[in-house]
Amino acid sequence: MLNYLILGAEGLLSTAILTGLLYAWLCGKYVKFGKVILNIGAVLGLIGAAVMSYMKNTTSLVHTSIWNVRTFSVSLAALVLMLVLSAFVRSKKTGKVPGIVTCIMGAVYLASLVFYAFPDIFGYPFNFSLGGAGVFSSAFFTRLAGLILGLIVAILAGIAVKRVGSRSPRPLLTVVLIAAAVINAAQQIGKIVSVLYTKRIISGSNVFHFIKWTSNNSDLFIFGIMAAGALLPVIMWIRSFHVNEPYNNPAQHRKIRARWRSIRRWGTTALVCFVLGIVILTPIKAYANRPVELSPIEESIVKDDNVYVPLEQVSDGHLHRFAYTTPDNITVRFIVIKKPNSSSYGIGLDACDICGETGYFERNGQIVCKLCDVVMNINTIGFKGGCNPIVIDYKVGDGYIVVPTSTLIEHQDEFK
Repeated sequence: MLNYLILGAEGLLSTAILTGLLYAWLCGKYVKFGKVILNIGAVLGLIGAAVMSYMKNTTSLVHTSIWNVRTFSVSLAALVLMLVLSAFVRSKKTGKVPGIVTCIMGAVYLASLVFYAFPDIFGYPFNFSLGGAGVFSSAFFTRLAGLILGLIVAILAGIAVKRVGSRSPRPLLTVVLIAAAVINAAQQIGKIVSVLYTKRIISGSNVFHFIKWTSNNSDLFIFGIMAAGALLPVIMWIRSFHVNEPYNNPAQHRKIRARWRSIRRWGTTALVCFVLGIVILTPIKAYANRPVELSPIEESIVKDDNVYVPLEQVSDGHLHRFAYTTPDNITVRFIVIKKPNSSSYGIGLDACDICGETGYFERNGQIVCKLCDVVMNINTIGFKGGCNPIVIDYKVGDGYIVVPTSTLIEHQDEFK
Protein backbone atom coordinates (compact mmCIF):
# COMPACT_ATOMS: atom_id res chain seq x y z
CA MET A 1 0.00 0.00 0.00
CA LEU A 2 2.71 2.48 0.98
CA ASN A 3 4.61 1.99 -2.26
CA TYR A 4 1.56 2.89 -4.34
CA LEU A 5 0.65 5.77 -2.02
CA ILE A 6 4.11 7.16 -2.79
CA LEU A 7 3.83 6.47 -6.52
CA GLY A 8 0.43 8.17 -6.71
CA ALA A 9 1.55 11.33 -4.91
CA GLU A 10 4.97 11.41 -6.57
CA GLY A 11 3.57 10.93 -10.04
CA LEU A 12 0.85 13.58 -9.90
CA LEU A 13 1.71 16.32 -7.37
CA SER A 14 3.73 18.48 -9.76
CA THR A 15 1.21 18.10 -12.57
CA ALA A 16 -1.75 18.84 -10.28
CA ILE A 17 -0.19 22.00 -8.84
CA LEU A 18 0.84 23.31 -12.27
CA THR A 19 -2.63 22.50 -13.61
CA GLY A 20 -4.28 24.45 -10.79
CA LEU A 21 -2.00 27.45 -11.35
CA LEU A 22 -2.59 27.31 -15.12
CA TYR A 23 -6.37 27.23 -14.78
CA ALA A 24 -6.33 30.12 -12.31
CA TRP A 25 -4.00 32.17 -14.51
CA LEU A 26 -5.63 31.64 -17.91
CA CYS A 27 -9.25 31.45 -16.80
CA GLY A 28 -8.81 34.62 -14.77
CA LYS A 29 -7.55 36.60 -17.74
CA TYR A 30 -9.55 34.97 -20.51
CA VAL A 31 -12.83 34.19 -18.80
CA LYS A 32 -14.89 33.54 -21.91
CA PHE A 33 -12.76 30.96 -23.67
CA GLY A 34 -9.81 30.12 -21.39
CA LYS A 35 -11.52 27.36 -19.44
CA VAL A 36 -13.02 25.74 -22.54
CA ILE A 37 -9.69 25.58 -24.36
CA LEU A 38 -7.89 24.25 -21.27
CA ASN A 39 -10.55 21.58 -20.78
CA ILE A 40 -10.02 20.44 -24.36
CA GLY A 41 -6.28 20.22 -23.73
CA ALA A 42 -6.80 18.23 -20.52
CA VAL A 43 -9.16 15.76 -22.23
CA LEU A 44 -6.81 15.27 -25.19
CA GLY A 45 -3.94 14.72 -22.77
CA LEU A 46 -5.91 12.08 -20.86
CA ILE A 47 -6.92 10.29 -24.06
CA GLY A 48 -3.33 10.30 -25.27
CA ALA A 49 -2.13 9.04 -21.88
CA ALA A 50 -4.67 6.19 -21.95
CA VAL A 51 -3.51 5.14 -25.42
CA MET A 52 0.13 5.40 -24.36
CA SER A 53 -0.52 3.34 -21.23
CA TYR A 54 -2.16 0.62 -23.33
CA MET A 55 0.74 0.61 -25.80
CA LYS A 56 3.37 0.48 -23.04
CA ASN A 57 1.68 -2.41 -21.25
CA THR A 58 0.65 -4.54 -24.23
CA THR A 59 3.30 -3.92 -26.89
CA SER A 60 7.01 -3.28 -27.26
CA LEU A 61 6.48 -0.46 -29.75
CA VAL A 62 6.93 2.39 -27.26
CA HIS A 63 10.42 3.68 -26.50
CA THR A 64 9.65 5.57 -23.30
CA SER A 65 12.75 7.77 -23.19
CA ILE A 66 12.28 8.95 -26.79
CA TRP A 67 8.63 9.75 -26.16
CA ASN A 68 9.60 11.67 -23.02
CA VAL A 69 12.01 13.81 -25.05
CA ARG A 70 9.25 14.59 -27.55
CA THR A 71 6.74 15.36 -24.80
CA PHE A 72 9.13 17.60 -22.87
CA SER A 73 10.15 19.45 -26.04
CA VAL A 74 6.52 20.24 -26.83
CA SER A 75 5.92 21.22 -23.21
CA LEU A 76 8.87 23.62 -23.07
CA ALA A 77 8.01 25.22 -26.43
CA ALA A 78 4.35 25.68 -25.45
CA LEU A 79 5.31 27.19 -22.10
CA VAL A 80 7.66 29.74 -23.67
CA LEU A 81 5.14 30.70 -26.38
CA MET A 82 2.33 31.03 -23.82
CA LEU A 83 4.33 33.38 -21.61
CA VAL A 84 5.69 35.44 -24.53
CA LEU A 85 2.26 35.82 -26.15
CA SER A 86 0.62 36.75 -22.87
CA ALA A 87 3.09 39.60 -22.49
CA PHE A 88 1.72 41.18 -25.70
CA VAL A 89 -1.91 40.91 -24.66
CA ARG A 90 -2.11 44.15 -22.71
CA SER A 91 -5.38 45.67 -23.79
CA LYS A 92 -8.55 45.08 -25.72
CA LYS A 93 -6.93 46.74 -28.74
CA THR A 94 -4.99 43.57 -29.49
CA GLY A 95 -8.22 41.71 -30.17
CA LYS A 96 -9.15 38.16 -29.27
CA VAL A 97 -6.67 36.30 -31.48
CA PRO A 98 -3.54 36.69 -29.30
CA GLY A 99 -5.57 35.70 -26.24
CA ILE A 100 -6.97 32.62 -27.96
CA VAL A 101 -3.49 31.60 -29.17
CA THR A 102 -2.14 32.10 -25.64
CA CYS A 103 -4.86 29.81 -24.29
CA ILE A 104 -4.12 27.25 -27.01
CA MET A 105 -0.46 27.22 -26.00
CA GLY A 106 -1.58 26.81 -22.39
CA ALA A 107 -3.77 23.89 -23.44
CA VAL A 108 -0.84 22.28 -25.30
CA TYR A 109 1.33 22.75 -22.21
CA LEU A 110 -1.37 21.20 -20.01
CA ALA A 111 -1.91 18.31 -22.44
CA SER A 112 1.83 17.55 -22.40
CA LEU A 113 1.89 17.52 -18.58
CA VAL A 114 -1.08 15.15 -18.44
CA PHE A 115 0.25 12.99 -21.28
CA TYR A 116 3.51 12.46 -19.38
CA ALA A 117 2.05 11.91 -15.89
CA PHE A 118 -0.90 9.60 -16.47
CA PRO A 119 0.28 6.56 -18.50
CA ASP A 120 2.00 5.03 -15.47
CA ILE A 121 -0.92 5.93 -13.20
CA PHE A 122 -3.36 4.24 -15.57
CA GLY A 123 -1.09 1.21 -15.74
CA TYR A 124 -0.46 0.67 -12.03
CA PRO A 125 -3.70 -1.25 -11.25
CA PHE A 126 -2.98 -3.67 -14.09
CA ASN A 127 0.54 -4.34 -12.83
CA PHE A 128 -0.03 -4.87 -9.13
CA SER A 129 2.14 -7.76 -7.95
CA LEU A 130 -0.42 -10.02 -6.30
CA GLY A 131 1.51 -13.25 -5.92
CA GLY A 132 -1.19 -15.31 -7.62
CA ALA A 133 -4.11 -13.61 -5.85
CA GLY A 134 -6.97 -12.27 -7.96
CA VAL A 135 -8.32 -8.75 -8.42
CA PHE A 136 -10.87 -9.35 -5.66
CA SER A 137 -8.15 -10.09 -3.13
CA SER A 138 -7.19 -7.93 -0.18
CA ALA A 139 -3.75 -7.47 -1.77
CA PHE A 140 -5.29 -5.81 -4.83
CA PHE A 141 -7.60 -3.52 -2.88
CA THR A 142 -4.85 -2.55 -0.43
CA ARG A 143 -2.57 -1.44 -3.26
CA LEU A 144 -5.45 0.28 -5.04
CA ALA A 145 -6.38 2.14 -1.85
CA GLY A 146 -2.79 3.37 -1.49
CA LEU A 147 -2.72 4.59 -5.09
CA ILE A 148 -6.09 6.36 -4.74
CA LEU A 149 -5.04 8.09 -1.51
CA GLY A 150 -1.89 9.40 -3.18
CA LEU A 151 -3.92 10.68 -6.14
CA ILE A 152 -6.47 12.33 -3.84
CA VAL A 153 -3.74 14.28 -2.04
CA ALA A 154 -2.32 15.48 -5.37
CA ILE A 155 -5.66 16.32 -7.02
CA LEU A 156 -6.99 18.11 -3.93
CA ALA A 157 -3.77 20.15 -3.80
CA GLY A 158 -4.30 21.19 -7.42
CA ILE A 159 -7.95 22.16 -6.83
CA ALA A 160 -7.05 24.16 -3.72
CA VAL A 161 -4.24 26.00 -5.55
CA LYS A 162 -6.64 26.82 -8.37
CA ARG A 163 -9.27 28.19 -5.96
CA VAL A 164 -6.77 30.34 -4.07
CA GLY A 165 -4.98 31.41 -7.24
CA SER A 166 -8.19 32.58 -8.91
CA ARG A 167 -8.71 35.01 -6.00
CA SER A 168 -5.08 36.17 -5.82
CA PRO A 169 -3.62 39.34 -7.34
CA ARG A 170 -2.64 38.71 -10.94
CA PRO A 171 1.04 39.74 -10.55
CA LEU A 172 1.46 37.33 -7.59
CA LEU A 173 -0.21 34.50 -9.48
CA THR A 174 1.99 35.15 -12.53
CA VAL A 175 5.19 35.04 -10.46
CA VAL A 176 4.14 31.79 -8.75
CA LEU A 177 3.15 30.14 -12.06
CA ILE A 178 6.45 31.11 -13.72
CA ALA A 179 8.46 29.90 -10.70
CA ALA A 180 6.69 26.52 -10.61
CA ALA A 181 6.91 26.11 -14.38
CA VAL A 182 10.64 26.97 -14.44
CA ILE A 183 11.35 24.39 -11.72
CA ASN A 184 9.42 21.77 -13.67
CA ALA A 185 11.19 22.81 -16.89
CA ALA A 186 14.58 22.33 -15.21
CA GLN A 187 13.67 18.74 -14.41
CA GLN A 188 12.40 18.18 -17.96
CA ILE A 189 15.63 19.57 -19.39
CA GLY A 190 17.59 17.22 -17.12
CA LYS A 191 15.70 14.24 -18.51
CA ILE A 192 16.16 15.40 -22.10
CA VAL A 193 19.89 15.84 -21.55
CA SER A 194 20.04 12.39 -19.95
CA VAL A 195 18.58 10.74 -23.06
CA LEU A 196 20.89 12.71 -25.37
CA TYR A 197 23.88 11.77 -23.21
CA THR A 198 22.90 8.09 -23.19
CA LYS A 199 22.69 8.12 -26.98
CA ARG A 200 26.09 9.88 -27.11
CA ILE A 201 24.67 12.87 -28.92
CA ILE A 202 26.23 15.07 -26.24
CA SER A 203 29.05 14.42 -23.78
CA GLY A 204 31.16 16.03 -21.07
CA SER A 205 31.79 15.67 -17.35
CA ASN A 206 29.67 18.73 -16.50
CA VAL A 207 26.78 17.25 -18.45
CA PHE A 208 27.15 13.99 -16.56
CA HIS A 209 27.16 15.74 -13.17
CA PHE A 210 24.05 17.70 -14.16
CA ILE A 211 22.27 14.50 -15.18
CA LYS A 212 23.35 12.76 -12.01
CA TRP A 213 22.14 15.60 -9.79
CA THR A 214 18.72 15.93 -11.46
CA SER A 215 18.23 12.16 -11.39
CA ASN A 216 19.22 11.72 -7.74
CA ASN A 217 17.19 14.69 -6.53
CA SER A 218 13.92 14.23 -8.40
CA ASP A 219 11.87 14.81 -5.24
CA LEU A 220 13.52 18.21 -4.76
CA PHE A 221 11.78 19.44 -7.90
CA ILE A 222 8.43 18.37 -6.45
CA PHE A 223 9.26 20.13 -3.20
CA GLY A 224 10.26 23.22 -5.15
CA ILE A 225 6.95 23.29 -7.04
CA MET A 226 5.07 22.82 -3.76
CA ALA A 227 7.07 25.65 -2.20
CA ALA A 228 6.17 27.94 -5.10
CA GLY A 229 2.53 26.91 -4.88
CA ALA A 230 2.52 27.47 -1.11
CA LEU A 231 3.30 31.16 -1.60
CA LEU A 232 -0.28 31.78 -2.71
CA PRO A 233 -2.10 30.42 0.37
CA VAL A 234 0.49 31.85 2.77
CA ILE A 235 0.33 35.37 1.31
CA MET A 236 -3.44 35.30 0.96
CA TRP A 237 -3.76 34.04 4.54
CA ILE A 238 -1.74 37.03 5.75
CA ARG A 239 -3.78 39.42 3.61
CA SER A 240 -7.04 38.00 4.97
CA PHE A 241 -6.27 39.52 8.36
CA HIS A 242 -5.74 42.97 6.88
CA VAL A 243 -8.79 43.27 4.65
CA ASN A 244 -9.66 46.88 3.96
CA GLU A 245 -12.18 46.57 1.12
CA PRO A 246 -14.87 49.28 1.08
CA TYR A 247 -18.54 48.33 1.29
CA ASN A 248 -21.80 50.22 1.09
CA ASN A 249 -24.06 48.06 3.22
CA PRO A 250 -23.96 45.06 5.59
CA ALA A 251 -24.81 42.66 2.78
CA GLN A 252 -21.69 43.66 0.84
CA HIS A 253 -19.66 43.34 4.03
CA ARG A 254 -20.92 39.82 4.61
CA LYS A 255 -20.10 38.92 1.02
CA ILE A 256 -16.53 40.20 1.40
CA ARG A 257 -16.07 38.30 4.67
CA ALA A 258 -17.48 35.11 3.13
CA ARG A 259 -15.06 35.40 0.17
CA TRP A 260 -12.06 35.72 2.46
CA ARG A 261 -13.25 32.83 4.62
CA SER A 262 -13.38 30.72 1.46
CA ILE A 263 -9.85 31.83 0.58
CA ARG A 264 -8.59 30.85 4.03
CA ARG A 265 -10.30 27.45 3.85
CA TRP A 266 -8.90 26.62 0.43
CA GLY A 267 -5.51 27.98 1.49
CA THR A 268 -5.56 25.72 4.52
CA THR A 269 -6.53 22.78 2.31
CA ALA A 270 -3.61 23.50 -0.03
CA LEU A 271 -1.12 23.76 2.83
CA VAL A 272 -2.41 20.55 4.45
CA CYS A 273 -2.03 18.72 1.11
CA PHE A 274 1.51 20.08 0.74
CA VAL A 275 2.39 18.90 4.25
CA LEU A 276 0.90 15.47 3.47
CA GLY A 277 2.91 15.40 0.24
CA ILE A 278 6.12 16.14 2.13
CA VAL A 279 5.31 13.46 4.72
CA ILE A 280 4.57 10.91 1.98
CA LEU A 281 7.78 11.68 0.09
CA THR A 282 10.10 11.85 3.11
CA PRO A 283 9.40 9.73 6.24
CA ILE A 284 6.85 7.42 4.63
CA LYS A 285 9.04 6.90 1.56
CA ALA A 286 12.09 6.31 3.75
CA TYR A 287 10.12 3.75 5.78
CA ALA A 288 8.73 1.97 2.71
CA ASN A 289 12.18 1.83 1.08
CA ARG A 290 14.08 0.82 4.20
CA PRO A 291 16.44 -2.09 3.60
CA VAL A 292 14.99 -5.45 4.58
CA GLU A 293 17.34 -7.77 6.40
CA LEU A 294 17.02 -11.41 5.41
CA SER A 295 16.66 -13.87 8.27
CA PRO A 296 19.88 -15.72 9.23
CA ILE A 297 20.91 -18.91 7.46
CA GLU A 298 20.01 -21.87 9.66
CA GLU A 299 22.10 -24.94 10.32
CA SER A 300 21.68 -28.03 8.19
CA ILE A 301 23.49 -31.32 7.74
CA VAL A 302 25.73 -31.80 4.70
CA LYS A 303 26.83 -35.36 3.97
CA ASP A 304 26.83 -37.91 1.15
CA ASP A 305 26.47 -35.14 -1.45
CA ASN A 306 23.18 -34.02 0.06
CA VAL A 307 21.89 -31.26 2.33
CA TYR A 308 19.63 -32.63 5.07
CA VAL A 309 17.01 -30.40 6.76
CA PRO A 310 15.15 -31.95 9.73
CA LEU A 311 11.37 -31.73 9.24
CA GLU A 312 10.84 -30.78 12.89
CA GLN A 313 13.03 -27.70 12.27
CA VAL A 314 10.72 -26.37 9.54
CA SER A 315 7.28 -27.56 10.66
CA ASP A 316 6.16 -24.26 12.25
CA GLY A 317 4.79 -22.70 9.04
CA HIS A 318 7.43 -19.95 8.94
CA LEU A 319 10.13 -19.22 6.38
CA HIS A 320 13.46 -20.99 6.94
CA ARG A 321 16.64 -20.22 5.01
CA PHE A 322 19.49 -22.65 4.37
CA ALA A 323 22.67 -22.56 2.35
CA TYR A 324 25.39 -24.68 0.80
CA THR A 325 28.84 -23.44 -0.19
CA THR A 326 29.91 -24.94 -3.51
CA PRO A 327 33.46 -26.03 -4.39
CA ASP A 328 33.80 -22.65 -6.18
CA ASN A 329 33.19 -20.96 -2.79
CA ILE A 330 29.77 -19.65 -3.84
CA THR A 331 27.02 -19.72 -1.20
CA VAL A 332 23.78 -21.02 -2.70
CA ARG A 333 20.70 -20.29 -0.56
CA PHE A 334 17.38 -22.09 -0.56
CA ILE A 335 14.20 -21.64 1.44
CA VAL A 336 11.74 -24.03 3.03
CA ILE A 337 8.26 -23.33 4.38
CA LYS A 338 5.49 -25.70 5.40
CA LYS A 339 2.36 -24.95 3.39
CA PRO A 340 -0.77 -23.93 5.32
CA ASN A 341 -3.30 -26.69 6.09
CA SER A 342 -1.04 -29.22 4.43
CA SER A 343 1.71 -31.72 5.16
CA SER A 344 3.70 -30.62 2.11
CA TYR A 345 6.49 -28.06 1.91
CA GLY A 346 7.33 -25.17 -0.38
CA ILE A 347 10.99 -25.50 -1.35
CA GLY A 348 13.06 -23.50 -3.81
CA LEU A 349 16.11 -21.33 -4.25
CA ASP A 350 16.26 -18.03 -2.39
CA ALA A 351 16.18 -16.43 -5.84
CA CYS A 352 13.91 -16.14 -8.87
CA ASP A 353 14.35 -15.79 -12.63
CA ILE A 354 12.98 -12.22 -12.56
CA CYS A 355 14.62 -10.56 -9.55
CA GLY A 356 17.75 -12.67 -9.16
CA GLU A 357 19.22 -13.62 -5.79
CA THR A 358 17.84 -10.72 -3.74
CA GLY A 359 15.90 -13.24 -1.66
CA TYR A 360 12.59 -13.57 0.15
CA PHE A 361 11.45 -12.58 3.61
CA GLU A 362 8.42 -13.19 5.81
CA ARG A 363 6.04 -10.32 6.58
CA ASN A 364 2.78 -10.75 8.48
CA GLY A 365 2.64 -14.42 7.60
CA GLN A 366 3.31 -13.78 3.91
CA ILE A 367 6.39 -14.54 1.84
CA VAL A 368 7.58 -11.44 -0.02
CA CYS A 369 10.24 -10.83 -2.68
CA LYS A 370 12.78 -8.38 -1.29
CA LEU A 371 13.35 -6.61 -4.61
CA CYS A 372 9.88 -6.12 -6.08
CA ASP A 373 7.74 -6.55 -2.92
CA VAL A 374 5.57 -9.14 -4.63
CA VAL A 375 3.68 -11.39 -2.21
CA MET A 376 4.08 -15.11 -2.90
CA ASN A 377 1.18 -17.51 -2.82
CA ILE A 378 2.75 -20.00 -0.39
CA ASN A 379 0.89 -22.88 -2.00
CA THR A 380 2.64 -22.18 -5.34
CA ILE A 381 6.17 -22.13 -3.90
CA GLY A 382 7.92 -25.09 -5.52
CA PHE A 383 6.21 -24.47 -8.87
CA LYS A 384 7.57 -22.52 -11.82
CA GLY A 385 6.25 -19.12 -12.83
CA GLY A 386 6.27 -15.41 -12.00
CA CYS A 387 8.38 -14.34 -9.07
CA ASN A 388 8.25 -17.76 -7.43
CA PRO A 389 11.53 -19.23 -6.13
CA ILE A 390 13.48 -21.19 -8.72
CA VAL A 391 12.49 -24.84 -8.50
CA ILE A 392 15.11 -27.35 -7.31
CA ASP A 393 15.19 -31.12 -6.91
CA TYR A 394 14.57 -32.55 -3.45
CA LYS A 395 12.92 -35.44 -1.69
CA VAL A 396 11.32 -35.99 1.70
CA GLY A 397 11.91 -39.08 3.79
CA ASP A 398 13.04 -40.46 7.16
CA GLY A 399 12.26 -37.16 8.87
CA TYR A 400 14.37 -35.03 6.55
CA ILE A 401 14.12 -32.83 3.47
CA VAL A 402 17.00 -33.95 1.27
CA VAL A 403 18.42 -31.57 -1.33
CA PRO A 404 21.19 -32.92 -3.60
CA THR A 405 24.27 -30.71 -3.61
CA SER A 406 24.49 -31.27 -7.37
CA THR A 407 21.27 -29.30 -7.96
CA LEU A 408 22.60 -26.45 -5.82
CA ILE A 409 25.92 -26.43 -7.69
CA GLU A 410 23.93 -26.38 -10.93
CA HIS A 411 22.36 -23.04 -9.88
CA GLN A 412 25.44 -21.42 -8.35
CA ASP A 413 25.58 -18.82 -11.13
CA GLU A 414 22.42 -17.27 -9.69
CA PHE A 415 24.38 -16.28 -6.57
CA LYS A 416 27.62 -14.97 -8.07
